[in-house]
Amino acid sequence: MPTPIKLYNFPKSGHAHRIELMLSLLQLPTELVFVDLAKGAHKQPDFLALNPFGQVPVIDDNGVILADSNAILVYLAKTYDEGRWLPEAPVPAAHVQRWLSVAAGPLAYGPAAARLVTVFGASFNSEEVIARAHTLLALMDSELAKSTFLVGDTPTIADVANYSYIAHAPEGNVSLEAYAHVQAWLARIEALPGFVGMPHTTAGLHAAR
Repeated sequence: MPTPIKLYNFPKSGHAHRIELMLSLLQLPTELVFVDLAKGAHKQPDFLALNPFGQVPVIDDNGVILADSNAILVYLAKTYDEGRWLPEAPVPAAHVQRWLSVAAGPLAYGPAAARLVTVFGASFNSEEVIARAHTLLALMDSELAKSTFLVGDTPTIADVANYSYIAHAPEGNVSLEAYAHVQAWLARIEALPGFVGMPHTTAGLHAAR
């Protein structure tokens, strides 16, 4: 029986969910280790020894300690897959990297930031981050009109990196109604064998009326 990969996570973190989803899609045995962000567990010495930046997710793969969700996605694809989730060919590999950069940039400062305001009380300017979110969604919708997934007709870690915060954008008062191709893309990811979702919150557009 393979040793489970430890995933230090917080269930409402989209960054951590990326890794939980990838581990499940790869059918890898996983041990979830809850990190109580609300109580500052991520800033305690034992956790900082794993990740000096004090952020989830972190994985421990039989002694291989890695932080940063996009870096972990690359590691998992390189270690446990044979080129499907991270293509070896230069052009599609570059396209995957482009979307990893989107996940770390426009996604983080758009839909993810908008959700941080409503779910965690972050002090971002709501109008500004929601506007950024819609700029990104319009671009994604245009690109997904031409392809099944973000990089061609098969899913890659590009899709995994961007899924969580797009799927939960309404929690940050970012409606997906105008983006039919994005909605169809989300549904295709959710139909993949091994898909596991992130818990929804009753925030933003999901708030009780």
